[in-house]
Amino acid sequence: MNLTTAEIAAAKARHPLAFRAPLAVRARRAALWATGIGLFLYCLWAFDFSPARIWTGLGRFGTILSFMFPPHVWTSWAEFQPILKGLGETLSMAFLGTLLGAVVALPLSLLGAANILPAVWLRLTVRRGFDVIRAFETLILALIFIRAFGLGPLPGVLAIAVSEIGTFAKLFSEAIENTSAKPVEGIKAAGGSRFQQIRFAITPQVSPVILSILLYNFESNVRSGTILGIVGAGGIGFLLSDRISAYRWDEAWSIIFLIIAMVYVIDSLSARIRARFIGTWEGAR
Repeated sequence: MNLTTAEIAAAKARHPLAFRAPLAVRARRAALWATGIGLFLYCLWAFDFSPARIWTGLGRFGTILSFMFPPHVWTSWAEFQPILKGLGETLSMAFLGTLLGAVVALPLSLLGAANILPAVWLRLTVRRGFDVIRAFETLILALIFIRAFGLGPLPGVLAIAVSEIGTFAKLFSEAIENTSAKPVEGIKAAGGSRFQQIRFAITPQVSPVILSILLYNFESNVRSGTILGIVGAGGIGFLLSDRISAYRWDEAWSIIFLIIAMVYVIDSLSARIRARFIGTWEGAR
């Protein structure tokens, strides 16, 4: 039976409690809202958030922007060579760190997948190890490796690689778990070994996901490599920090523009690679 809007309104007027959430639910919602609003207001107070401070900061930010224009243009190869070298170092750090992290994480991800490793206690132990690795921020790892190996790109590469091991292992294991069991059963019924089941049934399903994860994290690591350079891990971030410290804002803006352009180019190439290979794999399935 279809009720009209007027009939529904009349029913609500006659039995208001029937259309309301229980008291316990309403009290819980009110408590959550009050907690969220209270936390938000406390953060504003603790961080000295005030309209006057924001207005003053915007004025100073405008002054800095005025120093950035017009952007600096390098007129000689001797001036531009260190900038180009810094961009290359940042790109190399991101590439090597992503590659090393993926190489180590791929076999570890098999130990964290339920359809590969049935032993629950061992699988959960491995996954908690992934969580421990991910708990360390890349910047913290870079500071530790700088103390151990000195300044330069090497600490940056190691920091990105170690950080990505935990991230890749978790994402790869989840992707492996989400694969269909039917191809595995088919190869198993044909007498295939466990290795052949992984190689010919699981790998074709999970490869597009792994490629997508690798490309996205590589783009992210290019940006992370810039931050690592600021703390002494080499790359374009070190040059950017040097220009900002020297109040050479026009050169800083030019370096920022080059970083943006590099990220844009990498994003475009990644999109082409995803379209080329993932499209091929999906068409073959």
